[in-house]
Amino acid sequence: MKDPILRPALTLFVVLSLVTGLAYPLVVTGVAQTLFPHAANGSLIMENGKPVGSELIGQGFTDPGHFWTRPSATAPMPYNAANSAGSNLAPTAPALVDAVKARIEALHTADPGNAAPVPVDLVTASASGLDPHISRAAADYQLARVARVRGLPVEQVKALVDQHTEGRVLGFLGEPRVNVLALNLALEHATMTRK
Repeated sequence: MKDPILRPALTLFVVLSLVTGLAYPLVVTGVAQTLFPHAANGSLIMENGKPVGSELIGQGFTDPGHFWTRPSATAPMPYNAANSAGSNLAPTAPALVDAVKARIEALHTADPGNAAPVPVDLVTASASGLDPHISRAAADYQLARVARVRGLPVEQVKALVDQHTEGRVLGFLGEPRVNVLALNLALEHATMTRK
């Protein structure tokens, strides 16, 4: 005896599998590759034909001659794009307080003459742990140190920061921000051309 429900169920399963598992992904991928190829391919930053990072994923910089980005709380290593996460520590957690103090100390060690208040985004991780941007205040805080270590005029480094400062989204959402990887790459080019 044949089951009257089995054939339509299997037919529907096959049709929906083809539509949602094959046709839809192909159409969405095709549209994305056609209209937004840079974003569809990970917003990669290329240098000499090779990817050096993504505009969307932070990288750790600790050399005094580079602008430093936000700390990362991802595990098992910092800036792990496969494991986006915040630290989930409360503002009063001793581990967070100790980590912030250590980060402030590292900034003061790298630039002992800088008595300006340390911008909060230089000592606290973002919710994703992967934020590639810092605030304009965080970039300005590091200007003199980077210029001094690289032997560049402060005005030239400030001009690079100005060029890499992104405005508010839609003109009113968020705050101006600076993509650290893009800025550091421009800084490398500026240093090379000076030599």
